[in-house]
Amino acid sequence: MSAHPHPSRRTFFAALPAVTAGLALPAMAAETRGPHWSMLVDTRRCIACQACTMACSMENASPEGQFRTVVATYAVTGQDGKTGLAVLPRLCNHCEQPPCIPVCPVGATFKREDGIVLVDGDRCVGCAYCVQACPYDARFINHHTGKADKCTFCSHRLEAGLLPACVETCVGGARIFGDINDPDSDISKRLKAADGKVKVLKPEAKTSPRVFYIGLEEHLDGRVDGASAADMMWRPEQQGG
Repeated sequence: MSAHPHPSRRTFFAALPAVTAGLALPAMAAETRGPHWSMLVDTRRCIACQACTMACSMENASPEGQFRTVVATYAVTGQDGKTGLAVLPRLCNHCEQPPCIPVCPVGATFKREDGIVLVDGDRCVGCAYCVQACPYDARFINHHTGKADKCTFCSHRLEAGLLPACVETCVGGARIFGDINDPDSDISKRLKAADGKVKVLKPEAKTSPRVFYIGLEEHLDGRVDGASAADMMWRPEQQGG
């Protein structure tokens, strides 16, 4: 591992005192607001190593064969007729308009002021309405708990001043995480620099996702399927086993 900290990590740690202080400061629209956590995925840097998937599974003790984040892979044919591999890291999009919230009959799914969408395990009855409502196939019913499960942006790590596990372990630096309310954050600067080139998955769903993509293949913006190396590890029947 390199002795130099991840660029996103340096910026994230440096911004923590400012974020805390900013909780009581007026924002651009004369509002008082704290951080709004978001993720930017640069697919050009992703090498489909699945380090993010494995780190997430270990950090959150996910059951075998169930993942909060995956890197789906697709065979694509370019204009030159050559076939190559396209990758698509996927996770909960922590939408501004999350369709999973209104369908929950017990109010177990909720959105925090910092933009993170979570599930209250004490309330969840495992009905899977939210799983069906998610247009990104980013939720599942946990085999161990019987409750709805999904990416939380590692909210427990954020509270300790750490980055999400998937960001911390991304060897290619493909995942950039931070506060989009802070114009000086790394993610805000990268989004601004990539203006016009930033995409989201399934924009027609009008959920206003807070997971953004750079370098996303045009024909993949609606894809929420696809196999990953990690997924195949736990599905031997798909390998003829």
